[in-house]
Amino acid sequence: MHHALTNIVEPIFERRFVPYSFACRAGFGTHKALAHARRACARYSCVLKLDVQKYFPSIDHQILEDLLALLIHCPDTLRLIKLIIASSNPQEEVLHYFPGDTLFTPHERRRGLPLGNQTSQFFANVFLNPMDHMIVRNLRPGAYARYVDDFLLFSGSKEQLNEMHRQIREFLYSFRLTLHPGKSRVHWCRDGFTFLGFRLFPTHARLARPNVIRFRRRLRRLHADYHAGIIDKETVNQSVQAWIGHAMLGRTWRLREQIFETFPFLAGDRRPK
Repeated sequence: MHHALTNIVEPIFERRFVPYSFACRAGFGTHKALAHARRACARYSCVLKLDVQKYFPSIDHQILEDLLALLIHCPDTLRLIKLIIASSNPQEEVLHYFPGDTLFTPHERRRGLPLGNQTSQFFANVFLNPMDHMIVRNLRPGAYARYVDDFLLFSGSKEQLNEMHRQIREFLYSFRLTLHPGKSRVHWCRDGFTFLGFRLFPTHARLARPNVIRFRRRLRRLHADYHAGIIDKETVNQSVQAWIGHAMLGRTWRLREQIFETFPFLAGDRRPK
């Protein structure tokens, strides 16, 4: 049902999404977002990296329904959408106060979408689409990229990006969202910054350390399950090749050689074939 709904309504909104929103869209995705960010990193000296704090648990149901109703006018479709939103299972508790709130406002408004639903991914893009347009049309950074609730603004001026930070923070208040205080700040591109599991620099990209640690743990489990006879060689190969395809976006040849030397899967093998 979720897929059937998005198949019908997503094309209506797709034409109105900016080309710098890369998540959960046909023809976009992680690799395209990274390529765009790497080009911008090589061109500009500074980047404003922003992260919405507890994004999915914070999505306000009434605001989301109002945004969807701007373009969807079929009563039956809107009724189904409202039913899906209203039936979202309880999410992580988020308690933020915004201008104009009373003591009880955060407790009276329903919020939160389950992360794994097909409709939730689409709704998440709709919810931040007004912010995308505000950034592209009004703030006009040198370059812009967003992947779900992680977004980058590039410029040659730290002062300009700090002012953009302030304006975005105030704009998001009207959508009852807050920026993560520890993850939202301006970086020099030459010092590197993390985005989608990579650390980007003007001349190259490296896998971020947490990404490497997670893969080593996964490889250790695959290694144990393979030798215990729980999984076969093809299952191992599919998992490993998927990670290699992602890792090859950065400067990782020596890292990959190092990792697979540690985990031979077959007698005489030094890596999965």
